Amino acid sequence: MEITERIGDVRGKATTLHQLAGIYADKGDVEQAIALYHECLEVFERIGDAYWKALTLHNIASIYANKGEVDEAMSTTGYAYALYNQSLEIKERIGDVQGKAMTLWCLGDLAEQQGEYTKAISYLQPALEILQRLKSPDAESVSASLDRVMGNL
Repeated sequence: MEITERIGDVRGKATTLHQLAGIYADKGDVEQAIALYHECLEVFERIGDAYWKALTLHNIASIYANKGEVDEAMSTTGYAYALYNQSLEIKERIGDVQGKAMTLWCLGDLAEQQGEYTKAISYLQPALEILQRLKSPDAESVSASLDRVMGNL
């Protein structure tokens, strides 16, 4: 971090902050993680880095979802739900197909947790189609989620 600041590497500093935020999130220090994600998000917005902005929005939303705040995460006015959707829009715009599938998968999981099975299917089905097309190993997990959801209908 010190080196990136000294040499004026703004993107490097922001990606370092992003990685640090992930470490704090993994350790359970969600407040510090969120603060660091917001700090790097501002930089990515300022320098116009859509890929990293979308990834950061996704990660912030995931923190809220993983905190068990599903009602807040899924409500259509909820912060995490809005972040996932912002991330999804950016990923669609820049052509990040794999990232789009991962965000759809997360939205599907949240909808399932809410008991919104039809909504969950509307997210999981396109995620599965994308991941199968990409021959991603994640397709198996999404398929299992989709089967579980369909079993609840």
